[in-house]
Amino acid sequence: MSRPVDPRDLYPLSEKAPELVQTMTGLGLADFSLQAVLDGRVAAADLAITPGVLKLQASVARAAGRDRLADNFDRAAELVAVPQELLLSTYELLRPGRAGTATRLRSRASELREKYGAERIAALIEEAADVYEKRRLFSSRF
Repeated sequence: MSRPVDPRDLYPLSEKAPELVQTMTGLGLADFSLQAVLDGRVAAADLAITPGVLKLQASVARAAGRDRLADNFDRAAELVAVPQELLLSTYELLRPGRAGTATRLRSRASELREKYGAERIAALIEEAADVYEKRRLFSSRF
């Protein structure tokens, strides 16, 4: 029976655990080369990070006592499936004075939770809605 691996021993992943790093299509780091790109075996989508790698990075950060960084990696893992346009419009909504009402932020939080399973992100947006209400940041500024 093997002993559990300390996640800190995996960092940096590309050097110490490259077999754990894969693209959404299953390519590993060893599959990346200029020739693979020229031959069409590596596509633009293969360059995007995966939720699994982000969660692995979170475990490394957490094991190293970097809980806030780990939380950021966990939230990022939730966002991989969210379309870029929705991410950008969510960012815009979160800017003070842009959402107009707490309802708009809570609605976006519900959408992210229900459609994409982004529970942590949804909770963060709901928390922002509460803070914005308390600080009266919903008044139109522009």
